[in-house]
Amino acid sequence: MTRHSVTPIESWRRVDYGFKSKPTSRTTALNAGSGRQRPKCSVVRPSSEARLESGVRVEQRRGAFSAAQEVLTAQGSSAKQDINLLQQIRTVHPHTRMIILTKESTTEDVVSALRQRAFSYFSPPYTFERLREMIHMAMEGPCWDDGIEVVSATSVWVRLLVRCDRKTAERLMQFFDEMVDIPEEEKQQVAYAFREMLMNAMNYGGNFDPHQYVEISYFRARHAIACRVKDPGQGFSLDELYHAAVRNPPDDPFRHIPVREAFGLPPGGFGILLSLHLVDELIYNEQGNEVLLVKYLLSDPTPARPEVKVV
Repeated sequence: MTRHSVTPIESWRRVDYGFKSKPTSRTTALNAGSGRQRPKCSVVRPSSEARLESGVRVEQRRGAFSAAQEVLTAQGSSAKQDINLLQQIRTVHPHTRMIILTKESTTEDVVSALRQRAFSYFSPPYTFERLREMIHMAMEGPCWDDGIEVVSATSVWVRLLVRCDRKTAERLMQFFDEMVDIPEEEKQQVAYAFREMLMNAMNYGGNFDPHQYVEISYFRARHAIACRVKDPGQGFSLDELYHAAVRNPPDDPFRHIPVREAFGLPPGGFGILLSLHLVDELIYNEQGNEVLLVKYLLSDPTPARPEVKVV
């Protein structure tokens, strides 16, 4: 997927966001540079100009906003400044949804944002369309506070509990994109495989029940990265996946399609098969409700034929 730099933050005052949803009654942050209030979402610059006052509002030099429910930070600030501002706002408005924009980022910054339950996190390069979708989600979604829970985290080993919900999955994938520090091509390969396993876990293991959670682990070694996904379901057997392309014989690569049609399933079923060719190891546990993805960063010049492993 090609990524493009977003419109500079100073120019956003002239951009029509094009939201189709009607204005809500939620309070929004004031644009620190314009002194005017956007009807839907705006930008706050967390700097020395911002301070917590009277336990009710965050004051700014050109105006004030009561504790906003959605805050989009300015790209010129650092992630540490944004996280500090989020902590201050949360003392008076614990359900604030903050989307962090920052020019530079580290894995440690992303982990800190996850710990403080930022709604999302962006650093260049990223698409304006992707950012707009995330703003939509922040403004229209239900309570999200328990969506992504940090169990433990360092810069190389992160464990999370993630609610079985499509929008929460989208938020997690954005954090994943910011956290994984490998070349872009390899990152996109791992991201595709990880997303496939995540959505399978939420769908088949958790039935997209928001009261169920998927366990996620991300591990960064010197020459490899690994992602573990465990769902709350009963598991499955690879031998029973007749609706998936991974079970097709070499001489009949589309044998699963009539099976999907018979069960009323949508077109597809290629996720596991494609993932096999994007990562180096795809390992399921015996029960079939846990999968480990491994991508080696120093590729073998003559790699073996990919295969699913069960341990």
